[in-house]
Amino acid sequence: MKIIEQSWSWLQKPSRPLELIERAGRTCYQSEERIGPGTSEKFARMLVSLGHESVIEHCTASIRFITNRGVTHELVRHRLASYSQESTRYVRYDQMEFIQPVWWNAWSPAEQQTWLQAMETAESCYRHLLESGSSPEQAREVLPQSLKTEIVMTANLREWRSVFHLRCSQAAHPQIRVLMRDCLRGFAKEIPVLFEDLAEKISG
Repeated sequence: MKIIEQSWSWLQKPSRPLELIERAGRTCYQSEERIGPGTSEKFARMLVSLGHESVIEHCTASIRFITNRGVTHELVRHRLASYSQESTRYVRYDQMEFIQPVWWNAWSPAEQQTWLQAMETAESCYRHLLESGSSPEQAREVLPQSLKTEIVMTANLREWRSVFHLRCSQAAHPQIRVLMRDCLRGFAKEIPVLFEDLAEKISG
C-alpha cells in the first residue's frame, strides 16, 4: 500500500491561444486588419472584461489529474468536456495507491489510523478476491473512494473558467478545491490574460 498526494499536469497546452481568439473574434466584425503586435492580449482582455467568453471556446487544454475516485465523480459532472479515466474493470492492482485526504493534518492520530486501517483492509480484501478467482471487475467492489485514479480532461478555455469558478469556491468539497486551485494557478501562469482574474479571487 502506498499513500500519495493528488496532483495535476499538462497533457496539452493551448497553442498560441490569444492569437486564435483574436482572429476568431474579429471575424464577427471583419476587422482582421486591426491585428498587430500586442493586439491579441488587449482583445482577449476586453472579451473577458465584457463577459463575451464564447470566443475563447475555440481554444482547448488537456490536463491529467491524479486524485481519488470521489473527486473524479464530481469532475465528470462538467459535461462540456471529454474524459478518459483509468478503468478499475481492467486494471489489476498488485500494489494499491491511495490519495491522502487534504485534511490529514487536521485529523487526530486515532483518526489517521482508522483511515489507514480501512485502506489496508480494502487492499487485503481485494487481493483475497483475486486470489480466489475473481476478475478485477468483480474484485473492484471492495475498492474505496480514496483509491488513486488518473483521469485526462479536455475542455475549451471557457469551460475551464467555469470549472475553476465552481470548484475553487469555498462551497466546493475540500479535496477537489485544493486540487483545482493549484491547477488554476498553473493556468494563470500559462495564460494570465484569461485566468489571472480568477486566480486573484482565490488568493484574495
